Amino acid sequence: MISTQAWADARRLWDYHQMGHTPRPCSVAIGLGSHDLGVADTAVDLYKQGMAPLIVFTGATSPTTQERMPRGEAVHYRERALELGVPSSAVLVEPNARNTGDNIKFSRALLEEAGVQVTSVLLISKPYEERRAYATACKLWPGIKFVSASTPMTFDEYVDSIQDAHLVIDMLVGALQRLLIYPEQGFMISQPVPDDVREAYERLCRHGFTSRLLATNP
Repeated sequence: MISTQAWADARRLWDYHQMGHTPRPCSVAIGLGSHDLGVADTAVDLYKQGMAPLIVFTGATSPTTQERMPRGEAVHYRERALELGVPSSAVLVEPNARNTGDNIKFSRALLEEAGVQVTSVLLISKPYEERRAYATACKLWPGIKFVSASTPMTFDEYVDSIQDAHLVIDMLVGALQRLLIYPEQGFMISQPVPDDVREAYERLCRHGFTSRLLATNP
């Protein structure tokens, strides 16, 4: 059973992970690969709203996506976008990225090679990865304005979609740990973490929501 306190702490992390940006027109949309096809759907929705003239989908495979997306996350995202009516000329695929840093670096290189002038990026991720993606992109691609976006949904809706509450909380905790330790390692910019968010994270760690933590002290 998940305690009332753990649910409250998880919601606090969920809210912090989301940037609260309002989508606006950008040079390009970049959809970060994962198990969640909702990223592709959201990229398509924003494209159809005129928020970007071009979409880049980035991602190889991982242990969690190899069976569902054997041709690679970015490839499956592209196929989804084409099914939903996006012209093939408006979608580029970066099929090699295996982490968020790769997503940004490899997408940047692909766009530079294609001669696409980029001043702003609509950065589309899973809901709880918005802040991590933003912090990583700001570190690795300075001078670009980033707007974070994800599928609009509540914490409860996301838990229902995954059908594994413990796993979702583990993922929220893991994403927060990276926001705490990755800036010192040069992987992302540092962002202020409010005391209540840090305390919620520490309580969740103590209560065993640790499967997505890196091998370091939480």
